[in-house]
Amino acid sequence: MEYTVKGLACLAGISPRTLRWYDEIGLLKPTRLNDAGYRFYGTDAVDRLQQILFFRELGFPLTEIGRILDSPEFSETAALQSHLAELMRQRERIDALILTVQKTLENRKGGNTMKDSEKFEAFKRNLVRENEEKYGKESRTAYGDSAVDTANAAVLGMSEAQHQAWAALDREIFSALAEAVRTKCAPDGPEGYRIAALHREWLSYIIPKYDPKQHAGIAELYVMDARFTAYYDKETPGAAQFLRDAIKSYTSSL
Repeated sequence: MEYTVKGLACLAGISPRTLRWYDEIGLLKPTRLNDAGYRFYGTDAVDRLQQILFFRELGFPLTEIGRILDSPEFSETAALQSHLAELMRQRERIDALILTVQKTLENRKGGNTMKDSEKFEAFKRNLVRENEEKYGKESRTAYGDSAVDTANAAVLGMSEAQHQAWAALDREIFSALAEAVRTKCAPDGPEGYRIAALHREWLSYIIPKYDPKQHAGIAELYVMDARFTAYYDKETPGAAQFLRDAIKSYTSSL
């Protein structure tokens, strides 16, 4: 079956202008043009549009969508499986947040009493899930399942006060790193030692038993893994390197 621009736009819930724009940038070409120059879209174009809208919904820019769809390695089945997995993860996060809001509303109306720990359960579970998705494989390879499971359990078991204190330490470390890099402090100097000690305190919330070798190994990931580097360098380039060097100096002195 073929669709005109108007017909496909109506079917997909987008504007005809959007389809024309996709044609102009080469993202979605019509299957054919008739003698009058009108666009017509066949089955392959409809399927490609569905993929485009899936990727758009997941936040991909149009240029990246085009690159993915035009890649020789692109598999529609694999893409659909990936979309499904990501949407399931999003649904889990949203379901947890919905449940928290519902419980909070019931509590406000004088219904079921909501424990303080329940008010933050969804946020902590989402944090653990996101960390697992981003860094779980590398962390488990480096430190083992038991260590990672213990850290995850520690996050989930934090009280509101502990979680706030943990987050405050993270902000303090970021602020101190920015100032240290800006003022060209030495990582093995007094300020570097202080920042490394703050990071040790931050780790103590999720790793109860301190191990200098493990601390230094975690710091190495900050410069070896681009994702960790990007996290610490997002506001101050060089922060990850400074933190790694400061922790290396700190742990070697213990």
